[in-house]
Amino acid sequence: MRLKDQAALITGGAQGIGRAIAETYAKEGCKISICDVNEPVAQATAEEIKKAYGVDTLAAKVNVTAIEECEKWVEATAQKFGRVDILVNNAGITKDNLVMRMSDAEWDAVIAVNLKGVFNCTKAVVRPMFKARAGRIVNIASIVGLMGNAGQVNYSATKGGVIAMTKTCAREFASRNVLVNAIAPGFIRTAMTDKLTDEQKKKLSEMIPLERLGEAQDVANAALFLASAESSYITGQVISVNGGMYM
Repeated sequence: MRLKDQAALITGGAQGIGRAIAETYAKEGCKISICDVNEPVAQATAEEIKKAYGVDTLAAKVNVTAIEECEKWVEATAQKFGRVDILVNNAGITKDNLVMRMSDAEWDAVIAVNLKGVFNCTKAVVRPMFKARAGRIVNIASIVGLMGNAGQVNYSATKGGVIAMTKTCAREFASRNVLVNAIAPGFIRTAMTDKLTDEQKKKLSEMIPLERLGEAQDVANAALFLASAESSYITGQVISVNGGMYM
């Protein structure tokens, strides 16, 4: 087992990509702490993972835009598991609109969760990871942070910011053996994309060289690699999981 007895914190881990990463880590023997704004779903997910994979789990309702809540979650995880090895910054929201129509509220909400949330959770785990002189931080960015996307100026700005933050933190944390990398998923089959019509999915697939949408497990596989010993000489990098849509 590649992550046996380690402890991972995953934001937005109740469902979708976050849950896929949590389950993939749990299969490798990792203790799982997930947070989500939807506490009942987070609790249910944690219980299901514990039952399925036999690992200790923790679930918490956390608003990642509030540093105090992030710090309390990290502290609770450290107390329960005795260590903090991996952080996956996965929590994110969208509020799409064209620039000329986007409201301050739409801009501010996405910036707060997708960018400040990553900063808050990263800052919260730095102290225990530095003390242990080891750690992995995996930031879930997006293809639109690399190529942009009409109607998503707020979302693409946050994901581009996450990529820049990843590189800066990688430089700052390297001396303490804390590795920081990002994953930039393309169009992944999730509850969000399931709402698209068959015609919309067909058009998306035609834009992708592999001619299909990705699966949450594709992202989880990359997240496992970045958390494992196999990536011990990789930091400050962005792994694109997009079927070749952006090269």
